[in-house]
Amino acid sequence: MKKYTFLFYFCFICIYTFGQNPLVTHMYTADPTARVFDDKLYIYPSHDIVPKPGGKAPKFCMPDYHIFSLENGSTWKDHGRILDQNEVPWGKKDAYGMWAPDCIKKGDTYYYYYPAPPEDGSFFRRIGVGTSKSPTGPFKWEENYIAGVKGIDPGLLLDDNGKAYLYYGGGDDIYVVQLKDNMKEITGKPIKVEGLPSSYKEGSFPFKHNGVYYYTFAHVFPEEGYTIGYATSDSPLGPFTYKGKIMDNIGNGTNHHSIVKYKGKWILFYHWWEISGYSRLRSMRADYMEFKEDGTIKKVKPTLRGIAKPTVGDTIQIDRYNEIREAKTAFVGGNEPKGWMVCDTRMMGYVKFNDVDFGKGTAKSIAARFSCGQRNGSFEVRLDNPKGKLIADFPLHFTGGWNTWETMEAKIKEKVTGVHNIVVVFKSLWGADKIANLNWLILKD
Repeated sequence: MKKYTFLFYFCFICIYTFGQNPLVTHMYTADPTARVFDDKLYIYPSHDIVPKPGGKAPKFCMPDYHIFSLENGSTWKDHGRILDQNEVPWGKKDAYGMWAPDCIKKGDTYYYYYPAPPEDGSFFRRIGVGTSKSPTGPFKWEENYIAGVKGIDPGLLLDDNGKAYLYYGGGDDIYVVQLKDNMKEITGKPIKVEGLPSSYKEGSFPFKHNGVYYYTFAHVFPEEGYTIGYATSDSPLGPFTYKGKIMDNIGNGTNHHSIVKYKGKWILFYHWWEISGYSRLRSMRADYMEFKEDGTIKKVKPTLRGIAKPTVGDTIQIDRYNEIREAKTAFVGGNEPKGWMVCDTRMMGYVKFNDVDFGKGTAKSIAARFSCGQRNGSFEVRLDNPKGKLIADFPLHFTGGWNTWETMEAKIKEKVTGVHNIVVVFKSLWGADKIANLNWLILKD
């Protein structure tokens, strides 16, 4: 596996991670299944890693599962590993095949479904289940996989009448079957989901909206690659009518998704691989999604900004701007974690970041992560527009170079409450084309 040795797998100990796109950067995450439980947002993704040099591993090297929850407005908490491949009671050891999972709540119990290569070799993947009284576990794993189910990518639908359905499979055919009340067995023989377009399909995610059943899935067009498509029906068992694409192919990589309604807005979760630069090391992302009046879905375009509304204590990744002038963004360098930065900042250039929640005004200061290769100038934080109220001022100093980063803190000049756009304005000598590089801001109380 020498071809993998050029890859740098960035991983450090981190409990909280950032909320703009990609959602986390301390590890590689893919196939994000998002769920809202008791008004709180959770993600159940798979986990990509770099194969060990010289070791035997599949094209996708996926050893375990983590769970994330949204804290504050844009901070994702990593609850740690909940299941390792070698802890699967019926699973093949060291197979690195822990693909896309799902989790659903029925009554007071959470059911976590996952695919894994079986030790008995009965099929490519079988699907297992675990139960917990908490959305973050620990889970008690069933000793055997679900009998009668062979395939990948479990997607669960709990209907209004309490009946649950399992969708699964990858290839030309996708299957659906009703689950028994215990959520661990099927009621009959799985049936093929009818009405879907031809070619390869996977990544089942069903949901119900305004009385209509939506079946969404990853669909590979021969001329385009992975896209996210959807179909609708008046029955959870179909047949379905194909309606089109929710997202076009991005970066010639895979895509796998989920869709939830959270705080009144619909969100599409998906993955991309722009952090690693390698399509087998992916990072989960999220963007808002909208329905048209006729129930069809507007196509979603990937953004860096994503769904975040940062508040006090959250990281504001300023390069996920809403507006920029006389500045650019680029991949961060030096002693920084992977991500992007605002750079090539000029006199009176600015970057605007919308919808920052100052809450009840508890923030007393702003921390800024920056680098600087010169000694003249400053950057200001203003409210709402480039000439708005000045709330913080950061005088610049030489940090050791444009790739040497420091954190500086400035007091907030007066109490700020509620939601505001913030604008960072760069100032220096006229003609300067590099004033400072800026990564993030944090409101601190």
